[in-house]
Amino acid sequence: MYKSKYFLDKEFICKCGCGTGGINPALLPILDDVREHFNAVTTVNSGVRCEKHNKAVGGAPLSQHVQKNAADIKVRGVKPDVVYMYLTKKYPDTLGIGVYNTFVHVDCRAKKARWDMRSKA
Repeated sequence: MYKSKYFLDKEFICKCGCGTGGINPALLPILDDVREHFNAVTTVNSGVRCEKHNKAVGGAPLSQHVQKNAADIKVRGVKPDVVYMYLTKKYPDTLGIGVYNTFVHVDCRAKKARWDMRSKA
């Protein structure tokens, strides 16, 4: 099983305080790759979510966060669209990758998915 070079298990635990954790280890090398590529601190804003917390934050009922496959990340000093472009070029046929105003969502789902949720202000 893959052990992350940069991320601790506790960074992926549900933010509501319930203790739900256990991120899919397949996600870790992708996040390590982002950290190494940009040579910058990469923060997990949201990892695993329990169903209650996912509903409270407006997550999709079948969210990859609930399935323990996803992380919303922010790379210090790097705009989310730059991180998004890197990931979509590096992984053109796989992963779920979405860009938001302040972070990038990445998940290790079985098929490719892309979305842009930045406000158009």
